[in-house]
Amino acid sequence: MPFRFPLAAVLLVRENAELREERALQKIQQEMAQVSRQIEELDADIANAHATRNQAMLEPIPAFQLHSLLLRVENAAKRKKPLLERMQVLLEDRNRQMKVYQAARRDHETLTDMLEKQRESYEHEQTRKAQKLLDDIYVARRQRK
Repeated sequence: MPFRFPLAAVLLVRENAELREERALQKIQQEMAQVSRQIEELDADIANAHATRNQAMLEPIPAFQLHSLLLRVENAAKRKKPLLERMQVLLEDRNRQMKVYQAARRDHETLTDMLEKQRESYEHEQTRKAQKLLDDIYVARRQRK
C-alpha cells in the first residue's frame, strides 16, 4: 500500500497560497525598483541642472537661460514629490505583504514538516513489517528442518 498523506489537498492549497503571496511581494518590489529608478533619474536631472547653472554663472548668460534652468529644477522637484510619496506607500505595502507572505510560508512549512514526519514514520513501519515478514519466514523454515 503506497504512502498517502491525508492533508495533501490542504498542503497543495497552502503551497499555492505561499506562491500567490510571493508573487504579490515580488510585484511590489518591482514597482519599488521602478519608482526608485525614476527618482534617481530626477535626482540626476536636478544635479545636472544645478551643475549647468553653476557653470553658466561663471559667464554672462541671458536671463531666460537661467530662468529655464531654474524651471527645470523646479519641475523635476514637483515630479519627484509624488514619487517619494508613492515610494512610502510601497514600503508600507511591502512590509505588510512580507508579513502575509511569511505567515503563508510558515503554514506551508508546517504541513511540509508533517508530511515528511508521516512519510518517515510510514517508511519506518514498512521496513519493520518487511523485517518481521523475513523473520517469520526464517523461523518457519528453521522449524521445518
